[in-house]
Amino acid sequence: MSSANRPLPQWQLPAGVTRGAWQYTQAEHIADQYDEYFACSDLFELDERVVARYLQKPGWVVDLGCGTGRAVVPLARRGFRCLAVDLSPHMLRIVGQKATAEGLNIMRLRANLVELDSLRDQIADYCLCLFSTIGMIQGRENRARALRHAWRILKPGGLLIIHVHNFWYHLLYPAGRRWILSHLAQVLFNRNLQRGDKFYDYLGIPQMYLHTYGERELLRCLRQAGFQLAELMRLDAPRQRPLRLPWLFGWLRANGWIVVCRRPFD
Repeated sequence: MSSANRPLPQWQLPAGVTRGAWQYTQAEHIADQYDEYFACSDLFELDERVVARYLQKPGWVVDLGCGTGRAVVPLARRGFRCLAVDLSPHMLRIVGQKATAEGLNIMRLRANLVELDSLRDQIADYCLCLFSTIGMIQGRENRARALRHAWRILKPGGLLIIHVHNFWYHLLYPAGRRWILSHLAQVLFNRNLQRGDKFYDYLGIPQMYLHTYGERELLRCLRQAGFQLAELMRLDAPRQRPLRLPWLFGWLRANGWIVVCRRPFD
């Protein structure tokens, strides 16, 4: 086993990174197969349309949890200057290969989203945090720190586009209702578990972590980080389009949300 893939002791894991998330970010095969695995993702197509609608004037874009560059590559083609941030060296390698192949202006930074102190204040016109990347950070305060970093590196008036999954959506199907009942009972007796925390096997990685939000929780977290809401898009079940009749129990029926918010002008 290479040193890069050797399990870390718990005390050596970066802040907010679970053992499963660390294995995921260090797995070369996941990065190599990522584009093929998600080639037909409806959510990827939807959030690409949202990004294109809001990011019209070229400027600096910081993609927090960039993966293989699905968001920054189209933006770089349009003249945006991009910084791709990820904890996975293999994801960043692929971003670099794409940038080199097309001669694109994409800088890369390997970093934990909770620990972005190396980035200066107010360097970005736009920040992206898509595909529930913020939900992969364990711990309420760690997620809050990541959001505060996003606010800090944005210029006044800059936009953050973020996606998360909906905790209450589980109530719409039997297995989900059983999970919620069991989960809420565990939360009562486990101080380390927060409502919405999920552990599951994903792409061969055991015990992956994801925090799923309630709508009020999400908006409260963004507001506490200093953001002002520009648009809240409740997503339909296939994540192909905004939810129809979003006012009708949208907090429950939404599979998740894409939120566009702004750092206010000082």
